[in-house]
Amino acid sequence: MSTLTRLRGKTVVVTGATTGVGRGVAWEAAMAGANVVAAARRRKELDDVVARIAAGGGVAIAVPTDVSDAAAVDRLASDAVARFGRIDVWINNAGIGAIGPFWDVPVVDHARVIEVNLTGVIAGAHAALRQFRTQEDGGVLINVGSVESSVPLAYQASYAASKAGITGLGRTLRQELRLSGEDRRIRISTILPWALDTPFWNRAGNRTGHSLRMAAMSSPRPVVDAIVRSCTHPRPWRPVGAKARLALSAARVAPDVVDRLSARIAGIEARLGAPTPHTPGAIHESTGVDATVTGGVRARMRREDASSPRRLLGR
Repeated sequence: MSTLTRLRGKTVVVTGATTGVGRGVAWEAAMAGANVVAAARRRKELDDVVARIAAGGGVAIAVPTDVSDAAAVDRLASDAVARFGRIDVWINNAGIGAIGPFWDVPVVDHARVIEVNLTGVIAGAHAALRQFRTQEDGGVLINVGSVESSVPLAYQASYAASKAGITGLGRTLRQELRLSGEDRRIRISTILPWALDTPFWNRAGNRTGHSLRMAAMSSPRPVVDAIVRSCTHPRPWRPVGAKARLALSAARVAPDVVDRLSARIAGIEARLGAPTPHTPGAIHESTGVDATVTGGVRARMRREDASSPRRLLGR
């Protein structure tokens, strides 16, 4: 039975559903016949996601949620069960970043990244697992991590720390489910993507002095597909793409070399972007921009490189 067939009639909760990977997953799951519960901070953009799904013949509801608020996450779970009777898949996807030299990024920005990216995942996992344990056939918890859980990049300290925490959380929860005898009916998958061309880079806090960019950035499409596939065929770890697999393998074999190379890449890319004032981005207050799957970052990078070819010498 195909992934699309298996998802029909299932209830799938997606956090961070208004932009980037979350928006893509919400659409694809709904088009596969799932009942989608779309969660994010912005009501207007959530309503747009739901309207588009309905226009495409799918079923979805919008539940405005700040994942850093545990009570709000519990309400998200309650609303999903009240509307559809159960939760089959919970996808912890919401994430933010505060990028710049660690000492230049305000502590409140670092703390906010941890609140959303890690505390939010803990709250989502807690709500999901409590519901799954009441269901005879359990459910699937999907946490969107990052290659940065094992291959951190300079200027992304709190983001890398939060993603390392997600990896540790997934491993621990699988151990606990094994001890409780529920590991066969409740599955946990951690998705590990490479840097993606999504609105994340346009909305992140930025203290570098330049527009944000990253070398060898990938399309979000394979990650959307991997998450949808994991809804019915979860793996404990799912690195997405050859770059992600290569980076993780290299970090295991030669961590010091990978650290030096990562630092060099981050340092070069931080200087190549167009001059930009410092900004907290959308990490504290949500903005109504970039309600799309892709972020247009790779196209911007090409324009920047073409307009100032001398910057390429820094590579």
